[in-house]
Amino acid sequence: MSSSKIRIDKELLKKATAYAAKKGYSSVEEFVNHMIEKEILKFDESASEEEIKKRLQGLGYLS
Repeated sequence: MSSSKIRIDKELLKKATAYAAKKGYSSVEEFVNHMIEKEILKFDESASEEEIKKRLQGLGYLS
């Protein structure tokens, strides 16, 4: 997987880092990726439940 950098407000990053640790994410990057994927899936009405499950499994969120 390739990666890119994004800019984020320092205070928001601080909150996200603390929240990610509290919720058991291995990193703030993992948390942010998960949140973005969840938001995109909300708008992807064409995706079936099975497709969503496969995507989440591919990202390592479901086993």
